[in-house]
Amino acid sequence: MNAIERYFGINGENTTIKTEIIAGITTFLTMAYIIFVNPNVLADAGMDKGAVFVATCIAAAVGCFIMGIYARLPVALAPGMGLNAFFTYGVVLGMGYAWQTALGAVFLSGCIFVLLSLFKIREAIINAIPTSLKNGVVAGIGAFLAFIALQSAGIIVNHDATLVGLGDMTSFGSVMASLGFVVIIGLSYKRVPGAVTIGILLVALISLLMGYTQFTGIISSPPSIAPTLMQLDIAGAFDVGMISVIFAFLFVDLFDTAGTLIATTSQAKLTDKDGNIPNMGKALLADSTATVAGSLLGTSSTTSYIESISGIASGGRTGLMAVTVGVLFLFSIFFSPLAGMIPAYATAGAIFYVAVLMMGTLKDINWSDLTEAAPVVVVLLFTPLTYSIADGIALGFITFTAVKAIAGKFADISIAVWILTAILLFKIIFL
Repeated sequence: MNAIERYFGINGENTTIKTEIIAGITTFLTMAYIIFVNPNVLADAGMDKGAVFVATCIAAAVGCFIMGIYARLPVALAPGMGLNAFFTYGVVLGMGYAWQTALGAVFLSGCIFVLLSLFKIREAIINAIPTSLKNGVVAGIGAFLAFIALQSAGIIVNHDATLVGLGDMTSFGSVMASLGFVVIIGLSYKRVPGAVTIGILLVALISLLMGYTQFTGIISSPPSIAPTLMQLDIAGAFDVGMISVIFAFLFVDLFDTAGTLIATTSQAKLTDKDGNIPNMGKALLADSTATVAGSLLGTSSTTSYIESISGIASGGRTGLMAVTVGVLFLFSIFFSPLAGMIPAYATAGAIFYVAVLMMGTLKDINWSDLTEAAPVVVVLLFTPLTYSIADGIALGFITFTAVKAIAGKFADISIAVWILTAILLFKIIFL
């Protein structure tokens, strides 16, 4: 135990092994949905669902182990939502490429990620984000998480006239999500250890007892990964038409990862006074390496998960939390029925609770300076409304540069910010 504490710096972060494990369990419970969602999405691309299920679990575990052991940060990884949708509905079904070729594009984008990480280009890009925008990104992701939570609970629903509207607040899912939220808030206020986990498991237990969740068993044999393992077509991904696809994967993963790392380390109070992230280079290398590994196994881009904040809210502060998540993903290969009994509304309350915490960064914004406030509001609103962390950050970045330039505050715009703005404009216009 002492060796574990020394390696992860547990005593220095004012935490315990027990707390880190509880935080890992909490994080896993809030992101376990990817085990079932990812195979369904990639199956639409023609991929074997059972193989993708196993690939998803292993890719997530590999990413978590690298992040936890190498970068030593409390950030979990798994195949990313949004990236898998782009893979299936954009590249395969939309552009007509085979899923093997799309996997080749993921592999190549991952290789570029690795190179950018090794030469610290990605680290320089993220560190170039102004402090006000970093705070705005945290709040914007919080708003995004709140929107996702409300959707999964059925509290916010589609509306033909207004796009979204209020759902049935008396439905079982809405009531349970609300119950989970208030239980978590109350227990957190009283500083009860594992408050988030208690809230999730309480709702899951009530759902099971009332018959809304069916007991489907405990252990099942894992499907074969052979249909997707090493099936990527790298040569096909060199097609000229795939250049934009590779760069799309690159940009989305870059800024999704940037936003997630900023939000998680900020919430864990691991950043320095300038908002810089410890072990940033190692964290980025872990993220990019996981993408390469995932493409070889047979899944879309693997990336850092914002749901890690639920574990941080439970006290997670070190890489041991990420390692715990990785172990649970490996166990999920054999215990998939158990993981499947955690309904979406059971985690919705926890996610909404995390969103509340993240909104706290807005207090640090200089609201009297419109050139600081306006870009933050752009990130805050556009992240959930576009359903994309990457788009929210990109539009906020462009707004920051534009308003600062028009206001004549050129000293606030570094060379890196000018370059990034030009690249983001190019992406929006041409990609």
